[in-house]
Amino acid sequence: MRIARFSIDGNVGFGVLERDELDVIKGHPFAEFERSGQKVPLDKVRLLPPVLPNKVVGVGRNYAEHAAELGNEVPEAPVIFFKPSTSVIGPGDPLAYPSFSQEVHHEAELAVVIGRMCREVPRERVKDVILGYTCANDVTARDVQRREKQWARAKGFDGSCPLGPWIETDLDPSDVTIQCTVNGEQRQLGRTSDMVRPIEDLIVHITEAMTLLPGDVVLTGTPAGVGPLNVGDTVAVTIEGIGTLTNKVIKRG
Repeated sequence: MRIARFSIDGNVGFGVLERDELDVIKGHPFAEFERSGQKVPLDKVRLLPPVLPNKVVGVGRNYAEHAAELGNEVPEAPVIFFKPSTSVIGPGDPLAYPSFSQEVHHEAELAVVIGRMCREVPRERVKDVILGYTCANDVTARDVQRREKQWARAKGFDGSCPLGPWIETDLDPSDVTIQCTVNGEQRQLGRTSDMVRPIEDLIVHITEAMTLLPGDVVLTGTPAGVGPLNVGDTVAVTIEGIGTLTNKVIKRG
């Protein structure tokens, strides 16, 4: 099932995607819900970020080749960082180039959407707390990341977390293709089977320390091939079984 968040005529809602239209649901997808039977053509709505997370938890250096391309070793324990809710934008939204950086990179990632409040999740229960998966771009000010010991500004600036285009609930995430293109040219191509630590281990590790809330997002790392974005570029993240998330880079006003 694909669940999208959308706006139409000033109203915001969730709907189940069926071919080229959305079946509007009653309420929200973080509990049992009913379909209203009201159908809205997909080309008549604006797709929004599929969730508005309380927090986005990122995982760094979870693909060995990506760690190596930046001169880093695979860490003994997952490297965890945060992106604020204000970093989230949706499919088709403009990605504003931050004024304090001269080297912004794309990072295509599989994002996990949490479906229920959870803490200290045992490995065998991880699937029970996941609503589904979506595409993400962990946009990073690489020069700032190198210069500053904390990654808050480098990875948390406004617009640095595109998510979308929807949530796919029926996906086996263990071995799917992740691709990133810039202006139609392939930059990244990898598979989730190349993760150093699988999703189950990441959720266990994160929830040992903190509570995850419905709608929170976990970014699972990026494969090799990260590279620069420039004003005017169109960047697209495609994940097998989910879809494509596209954003255009603009000059920050």
